[in-house]
Amino acid sequence: MKLYMHPVSNTSRPVILFIEENKLPVDMEVVDLMTGAHLQEPFISVNPNGLVPALVDGDFVLTESSAIIKYLADKFDLPTYPKDLKTRAKVNELMDWFNTGFYRDYAYGVVYPQIYPHHKRPSDELQQGTIEWGKGMTKKWLKVLNDHWLGHGNKYLTGDQLTIADIFGAGLLTCGHVIRDEFKEYPNIDAWLKRIGELPNWSKINEAMNGFREYVKDQPFVNIA
Repeated sequence: MKLYMHPVSNTSRPVILFIEENKLPVDMEVVDLMTGAHLQEPFISVNPNGLVPALVDGDFVLTESSAIIKYLADKFDLPTYPKDLKTRAKVNELMDWFNTGFYRDYAYGVVYPQIYPHHKRPSDELQQGTIEWGKGMTKKWLKVLNDHWLGHGNKYLTGDQLTIADIFGAGLLTCGHVIRDEFKEYPNIDAWLKRIGELPNWSKINEAMNGFREYVKDQPFVNIA
């Protein structure tokens, strides 16, 4: 099995973390996004979307991070993807929640337009409008995450046991680390992220992102707070 990924990719990081935490026998190959390798052969034949991550298991290919984590959890029969029907449904719900409205508004509306040139809007007015819109919507999602999903005294998203929803969600949420976003105004989120940050491999898999953050340390950003 091989995972095509990039260590700064926000959708690759949760998959890499899951593999490392569980010591799964998955080879990892970096696709150099900076040179456009994701848009060229041989990778474009693996994933015509031109995006990472992608998992290849024999002649079977998956190209969405949420699906990849679920597949690996099932393949290796891991407890972080519970078998109980209702508990698993909740895990699926949370992963969908992060992957749709939240990630659209936060990553594509706030973070990416500020850190990736190809996401920057064609005029200052559009850029500012996009970020302000995304910021407003993100605050709504963060309130839901803080008060609803994490607001009932539970340590993790679906209860007191870590699941793949936590690994996936924390990976997407911390895309804002590069623009120096913090979530101290949301105490339940802040405490949850600190728990995830205690995983043995969290620091290692985030080294590249921390390096990117340091690289742009002098750049001004619009933050959520």
